[in-house]
Amino acid sequence: MDWRGARKDLLAGATFVGFGLAFAITASTYEVGTALRMGPGYLPLVLGALLVLLGILIAVTGFVAGEGGGIGPVPWKAAGLLVVALVFFGSTVRGLGLVPSLLVTVFLSAMAGRRARVVPAVVTSASLTALSVLIFVIALQLRLPYFGPWLG
Repeated sequence: MDWRGARKDLLAGATFVGFGLAFAITASTYEVGTALRMGPGYLPLVLGALLVLLGILIAVTGFVAGEGGGIGPVPWKAAGLLVVALVFFGSTVRGLGLVPSLLVTVFLSAMAGRRARVVPAVVTSASLTALSVLIFVIALQLRLPYFGPWLG
């Protein structure tokens, strides 16, 4: 058994298991319901269980394969951009509205890639924003304002 070779996959698997357990435990505080009559906790519970299973699968596969080695460098730029994008969306979606908040959030997330370029990031953010408006506001009829009170 090679612990050093499997360290990266074991750490990734443990992360998935940790997030999955957090989702499942939190979801169990809500009404779960059944598969035919789903409650608000049903989907987070199922997703949490799937994350736990995926984490176990990643850890076992990495341990059996013995590949990997060190954890490697942490992509701080990408991690920082993703955190900033999520915090931006959560703190501005009510004030700016769905369209501007989602445009900036997707743009920042697209720029977190290793070979990120501005033009594909703009196209991606515009496309995903339009798709989100079509799905959530038009098709599902959620009451999300396109533009918020901060923009007049």
